[in-house]
Amino acid sequence: MKKVLLFLMLLPVGLMARETRSIDKNWEFVLSDATINQLAGVEGWRTVDVPHDWSIEGEFDRSNPSGQGGAYLPTGIGWYRKTIKADIGADERLFLEFDGVMACSSVYVDGKLAGYRPNGYVGFTYDITDLVTPGMDAVIAVKVDNSVQPASRWYTGSGINRHVRLVSKSSMPHSHERGVCIL
Repeated sequence: MKKVLLFLMLLPVGLMARETRSIDKNWEFVLSDATINQLAGVEGWRTVDVPHDWSIEGEFDRSNPSGQGGAYLPTGIGWYRKTIKADIGADERLFLEFDGVMACSSVYVDGKLAGYRPNGYVGFTYDITDLVTPGMDAVIAVKVDNSVQPASRWYTGSGINRHVRLVSKSSMPHSHERGVCIL
């Protein structure tokens, strides 16, 4: 009975502590080897939803560096960007969660580097709270460099190839501050 009561006491707190929102829709994408400082001048952006694989959109060609294991598809450097609203309160933290990006991704928030991931086989999360202004728009830019090939023995694709979420987390009081004792 004590365990059930404890669970019921903690349940509402746990549900209020984390808000997750998919941001898979309406990214802008372009193939370009531009730097983050050159992005404003890059033309040819198009709207895509993620998961997205730009290699599969290309032509099969034996001269492509991906080789047979990569299905002779093109590789290279691509950029994704999306504007988000930083809707967080004073006691909240804001995170970007990527389930997968192939490969060598650099994630920027308003031109500032949030983090770099050298491979595309594992998901990752960046705390972007200190990179945004609460209540204001922020531009997320993701550079994906899959030009080093062959990358594996099988087709890996190129791009943000899994889901992306924006997560806000409220500060939760410690269990002893709420008068709860976990046994």
